[in-house]
Amino acid sequence: MPLVRLTAPTGSLSEEGRACVQRDLAAVLLRWEGAPDTAFFRAQAWSYLVEIPEDAQITAEDDAPRFLVDVTVPQGALSERRRAGLVEEATKTVLSAAGLGPDDALRVWVLVNEQPDGAWGAGGSVIRHADLVALAKEKRSDA
Repeated sequence: MPLVRLTAPTGSLSEEGRACVQRDLAAVLLRWEGAPDTAFFRAQAWSYLVEIPEDAQITAEDDAPRFLVDVTVPQGALSERRRAGLVEEATKTVLSAAGLGPDDALRVWVLVNEQPDGAWGAGGSVIRHADLVALAKEKRSDA
């Protein structure tokens, strides 16, 4: 049950990139979490695009657009290897959506927020990491 939120200045994404970046980031997150590629899990991967006015974000140096990818996952969902892969692929996804290249990678920050076990709720119930692991195993065996 991951959540991804991309904050970007208005107009900084290409038209094509803006049209697909949310689904692309959600798919990246699911892949690195190791979730089954099923309609159920895709529907639980929420993705937000928050566009801020183009002049609302600057650095002390310049006003080139920067991008913030906030990822929220249950604690324990990502190993160090998976977290590193997620950060790398999410960065590439945003760069592509903005029409930027690898030299601009420092303009993308990815923050991985892990929710402590028992601090995530959905459908009126607390969802624990073990519940998600069991559900993923069940969905894989159904495939």
